[in-house]
Amino acid sequence: MTSTSTRTVYVTATSLDGFIATEEHSLDWLLSRRLDDDSPWSHDRFMAGVGSLVMGRSTFDWIERHRAQSGDPWFYEQPTFVLTHRELVAPEGADVRATCADVTEVHRELVEAADGADVWVVGGGGVAADLAAAGLLDEVVVSIAPVTLGSGAPLLDGPVELELLDSGVNGEMLCARFAVRRT
Repeated sequence: MTSTSTRTVYVTATSLDGFIATEEHSLDWLLSRRLDDDSPWSHDRFMAGVGSLVMGRSTFDWIERHRAQSGDPWFYEQPTFVLTHRELVAPEGADVRATCADVTEVHRELVEAADGADVWVVGGGGVAADLAAAGLLDEVVVSIAPVTLGSGAPLLDGPVELELLDSGVNGEMLCARFAVRRT
């Protein structure tokens, strides 16, 4: 279980039909959306409380492709854990840790690295579903874009029972925060 001060939160965006990326792992449909930086649902407000991150290899590879195209530095100051069985080259100056350990073991490391702040499950849906199945995911926060993709990477790659806690709007996005029900 997470400590009382550290929450493990899957924050992501999804298409109206429940996909977080296209089959080609593209997020172009998301990057063109209008958002309000002053919204209580803004990414910057959430990031202010994040102490560590976890993502799958596909998410890491997408970030690296985007960084290569844009010339941007690594986006995150927090320790970032990447779940992978393949060798990974960390961006220069970034605290990126490749691991193939069990999700329960990785979660302990994430909570320790977060140092009382939240753990952000960046993506994908399989990582979030694995954490939920292990009883380690506390919340799911979803921004729903006004677009359908028809297919792609699912929001959650497995069954997860949720309870609505809050909802709102950020620019073009309908946002919802859910508690993960423990079964």
